[in-house]
Amino acid sequence: MTKPASPAPSDRSRLRRLHEKAAYDRATIDAILDAMPVAHVGYLHKEAPFVTPTLQWREGDRIYWHGSAASRMQKTARGYPVCVTVTLTDGMVLARSGLEHSVNFRSVMIFGTAEEVTEPEAKAAHLKAMMEQMFPGRWDQLRPMTAQELKATAILSLPLTEASAKISAGPPLDPPEDAAWPVWAGVLPIHPAMGAPEPAPDLDPGLALPDHAARYRFGQAAD
Repeated sequence: MTKPASPAPSDRSRLRRLHEKAAYDRATIDAILDAMPVAHVGYLHKEAPFVTPTLQWREGDRIYWHGSAASRMQKTARGYPVCVTVTLTDGMVLARSGLEHSVNFRSVMIFGTAEEVTEPEAKAAHLKAMMEQMFPGRWDQLRPMTAQELKATAILSLPLTEASAKISAGPPLDPPEDAAWPVWAGVLPIHPAMGAPEPAPDLDPGLALPDHAARYRFGQAAD
């Protein structure tokens, strides 16, 4: 079966500046979203712009994010246009002139109207999907969620129909006339590193660190 072509980018999702860094294929977009759970949701509240950090996860052709049903972001964004961004920082690029310095990164920007998930069964299923993507096997080990907890949690969603990736990679792009300038130039790679697990103070010492926690790597897609 032939894989369907990626939809053409909309005017909103099309990159106008440095368009050579743009990518619109779903494989690239999905890989970035799956590797970085932290997103920033941009929206308008009383005609003022706000950007709120949150956790996002992808299920097929949509991304989801959750928060308190009483939060400003969840109450304001539902049913209104939003812009969600996800970014991975890969390195600092040091050039031979100040304005040629840059950052190596991978990012995704998604536009659309935030849709709320309202059915309790669907909300529970999406929350389980979020947990299982980050920590496979953990959901069934947890204390069951109460009806009140589920009611107090709002889940919003966006389709990936208006999404674009922007990727910057490689060494500094100094002009040829700067190559002999006597200053170090190159890339300082950035790799997210996990620290040693810190047990909760009241944790039963007989409980071992589960495999899904020991293997978790922030900034990397799940195996």
